[in-house]
Amino acid sequence: MMRWLIVFLLAFLVFNGLRAWLEKIGLGRLPGDFSFRLGGREWYVPLASSLLLSLIAMAIGALV
Repeated sequence: MMRWLIVFLLAFLVFNGLRAWLEKIGLGRLPGDFSFRLGGREWYVPLASSLLLSLIAMAIGALV
């Protein structure tokens, strides 16, 4: 359980850091992606984008 929490937090930080680039390719504006302001900083929770990237990675893994 703790390992999944760490993975989720690392993915959250990576998505926040790559937000501008991901929006240029169309990720981050899907209906399940949330953005909110907390503590003077804008936070980004990419639920739909991470699901899409996971499905793509799973399809690539199945082909290999």
